[in-house]
Amino acid sequence: MNDDYLWDKSGEPDPEIQELEEILAPLRYQPKPLELPNNFPRRNYFPLLAIAATVLIALLAAGIWLRVKKQETEPPQEAKSVVPSVYKEPEIMKKNSDLSPKPVIRKRTRKKSINQREAVEAKEQLMLALRVASEKLKLAQRRTQGPPPNQIKNQHKIG
Repeated sequence: MNDDYLWDKSGEPDPEIQELEEILAPLRYQPKPLELPNNFPRRNYFPLLAIAATVLIALLAAGIWLRVKKQETEPPQEAKSVVPSVYKEPEIMKKNSDLSPKPVIRKRTRKKSINQREAVEAKEQLMLALRVASEKLKLAQRRTQGPPPNQIKNQHKIG
């Protein structure tokens, strides 16, 4: 047998080797140009946009609600007193000039406490909505970024 045929196809071929070549011919290397796919995977930003829109709508609703509640409350009414130009002080006031009359202040504790309570409840609802939206954004961010490179999956504590 001539070993040169195996390396550079020179010399006389062996019939067994020719038979093997014919059997393995379909598996022979066939060069092809590199084909790149046209459809690269795109990132899906829809969940992030949906969360951002939800947060925006919640903030707008809270702002509108607070503005409506502020408009519903009546502005405080103060009595306006007009002093006539020809005003004579009573004699009692002349004697006790250091005692000036104090304006009457109406207490609005009930209405103020109701408005305060509503404001606190609105604040709590807004904070809850912001916490939920924040957690959803964090979850979406974690899902889109994948696990950190140094994270070991199925890690168990020893001891």
